[in-house]
Amino acid sequence: MGLSLAAGVAFEEQAPPGAPGAPLLLVHGAGGTHDHWPEALRRLPGRRVIAVDLPGHGASPAPGEKAVQAYARRIVDLLDALGIASAVVSGHSMGGAIALTLALEAPERIAGLLLVGTGARLRVVPAILLASADPTRASELASAAAGFSFGAAASPELLRAFAEGMAAVTPGVVHGDFTACDAFDVMDRLGAIRAPARIVVGAEDRLTPPKYSAFLRERLPGDGLLVVPGAGHMVTWEAPDAVTREAMLLLAGIS
Repeated sequence: MGLSLAAGVAFEEQAPPGAPGAPLLLVHGAGGTHDHWPEALRRLPGRRVIAVDLPGHGASPAPGEKAVQAYARRIVDLLDALGIASAVVSGHSMGGAIALTLALEAPERIAGLLLVGTGARLRVVPAILLASADPTRASELASAAAGFSFGAAASPELLRAFAEGMAAVTPGVVHGDFTACDAFDVMDRLGAIRAPARIVVGAEDRLTPPKYSAFLRERLPGDGLLVVPGAGHMVTWEAPDAVTREAMLLLAGIS
């Protein structure tokens, strides 16, 4: 399945004729691309699914953005360009921050939320933020990120694939992503969100630990908090079937 481009955003799209309900829009995290989402979810039978490469990532043209709100505006531009009135938005990590921002700033465009390995605030360790600003440390940073993005049982192949993918992203884009995450904080605004949410997190997630997801669950509409044993921050790769099932449950409850 090839990628298309609209509003400066590259995306992979499955659009079966007559697919019911709001499309499912998949938004990856910092330094990622659309293929951070499970293939089964990107090809969910009978559902229109759009998996984006955020600006500056993957096949999308540079530059990236440096604020979550700016990424959210680019997603609205994409929805406008595709003629989509509202979507179910699934966001991983920084993508979850973008999804929450959309639910707050453009609530009429959001039919539901799948929040994966994310939080209402996403502080970045200062040393990581500093390292991401140095292009000569891109490979070092990618390897370090792989080391703390997976559960203890993850295969070396998964870690290597993650590190290679992140190292291939323009270093300035990764720094912009981490800058955006570090400034993100909607902890006091969650009560304004009306879209139903389901939430998934790895039990061994060290970047957005389960307590972040519990905080979201207590304050957002909807039901469902899945804590996946053995998985880390990249639960989308470590437990793809579980993430796909949660998406299907969310969609079933909306349409």
